[in-house]
Amino acid sequence: MANPAFAQQHERFGSFAAQKLGIRVPDLRALAKGNRSHTLAQQLWQTGIHEARILATMVDDPKQVTRQQMDAWIQDFDAWDICDQACCNLFEPTPFALDCALEWPHLKPEYQRRAGFALIAYLAIHRKKLPDETFAPYLALIEQYASDERNFVKKAVNWALRQIGKRSPALCQRAIQTAERIARQDSPAARWVAADALRELRARS
Repeated sequence: MANPAFAQQHERFGSFAAQKLGIRVPDLRALAKGNRSHTLAQQLWQTGIHEARILATMVDDPKQVTRQQMDAWIQDFDAWDICDQACCNLFEPTPFALDCALEWPHLKPEYQRRAGFALIAYLAIHRKKLPDETFAPYLALIEQYASDERNFVKKAVNWALRQIGKRSPALCQRAIQTAERIARQDSPAARWVAADALRELRARS
């Protein structure tokens, strides 16, 4: 299953984790199927191996995950894909997700801040029953950090903004207004975030 050539190829997309075997995500999902185990997830995470950690996010039980575990695991993030897999597979279904999405964007390290905005994006995608007003503070965070020039932060900020705008016509208008304010910031990153989001959001409005 390990494929060093695939691991090298993946680096072209910005995934530079230190210990990588080159196992594809669909293969990891096949391994995870039917093997839910909080204990196994802890053991996999402790290996420090990139694919083992992705697998850990797939086999862990969100009902057993603590806030302490979430705060600890994000400190180990060393690539965008482990960040996104953890947020999608494990963190978003927990009862701590809404609070973490408010707090993690304020963290300075690139992948920890990305985790905050990735979590906002996944909340917008998966939590269909949340009222629109839930997303107001997340839009404020998007506006606040749109000027972060780091590649994997600005892409997550943009992603979160677009996903919020897809939820409803009202949120689409609020996302457009947020993007228009971001466009006026004196920052290349902010202008990119705004321009890219506005193309999609205005097409939907």
